[in-house]
Amino acid sequence: MDFLQTLCKLEGKKIILASQSPRRIELLRKIGLKFTTYTVDGEEKLSSYLSPTDFARQIAAQKAEEAIRKVKGDLIITADTIVVKGEHIFGKPENDEDARQMLLALSDDVHEVITAFCLITPRQTIIEHESTRVTFYPLTDEEIDAYIASGEPFDKAGAYAIQGYAGVFVKAIEGCYFNVMGFPLGKFYQRLKDVQW
Repeated sequence: MDFLQTLCKLEGKKIILASQSPRRIELLRKIGLKFTTYTVDGEEKLSSYLSPTDFARQIAAQKAEEAIRKVKGDLIITADTIVVKGEHIFGKPENDEDARQMLLALSDDVHEVITAFCLITPRQTIIEHESTRVTFYPLTDEEIDAYIASGEPFDKAGAYAIQGYAGVFVKAIEGCYFNVMGFPLGKFYQRLKDVQW
């Protein structure tokens, strides 16, 4: 099945993206997906018993469970993105100091960005994830302060947006670029082909 056939399969279907993430909305619209958005209120609480991948998958699944209880659709899409460095899992920073500590931790080193997503139909639930390795150049205190002052870090996992000003911090990337933005389009499309109606 080719790309156009897959999208044609979605014609007339009620598709709900249970996210208000501007990046996810932008990416899914770029591939021609027609959907409505719904805000999921679920809190992202860490569990010390889960691996980072399992944590991201659990949060995406929790968002899916909440969305299913509150909205009806032919296809519901949820997702969660985290940044992992060593033993630390970084979500979105709560304040300037939180953002500063995250950026200091990522400076001059490699970290992993994991996005988990769920595709839910009345007949099926698919949970998938993608992982991308990102290497940052060394960041000066001045660069970190200026970046925080821009306001860009505050609704981003790991306190940065690769598609924004922080693109200049990136030395290398191994894996899906769109995953670092917040939604792995390639993996999503591959799993979309598996959806049963």
